[in-house]
Amino acid sequence: MKLQRTFLLFSCTLALASCGQSAPTLPGFDAAAWRQDARGCNGKRRALFKTLYEQRDELYGVHIGAVSELLGRPDEEELQEQVQRVYYYYLEPGGQCTPGSTAPKSRRLMVRFGSLGTVIELLPSAPAAISPAQ
Repeated sequence: MKLQRTFLLFSCTLALASCGQSAPTLPGFDAAAWRQDARGCNGKRRALFKTLYEQRDELYGVHIGAVSELLGRPDEEELQEQVQRVYYYYLEPGGQCTPGSTAPKSRRLMVRFGSLGTVIELLPSAPAAISPAQ
């Protein structure tokens, strides 16, 4: 009986400790404007990127839910080996803004999450390549 209570107390404590990591506050970064610029098509993310990237160290170790709260749903998402996930956010207007366009997609921010669901890498990437099948 005592062992069951100890286990229950430990489980509850662990559950409470792992919940509710909120998005970090990044001075000078307008998260609402970033989220409203879907796929970077309004050009607002280009100006916000510098502030975000200068403070990228604040995002390392942040849980995937807190990143989604800060930056919104990703424009694209990729699942990789080893239970890793990558979120992509376009930084400027490009081919991704016009449905069915064959124009190149623009630069994007890549946020890589490790197996624990926390940020392990954050960097800008080159424009996304378009395969002949697209």
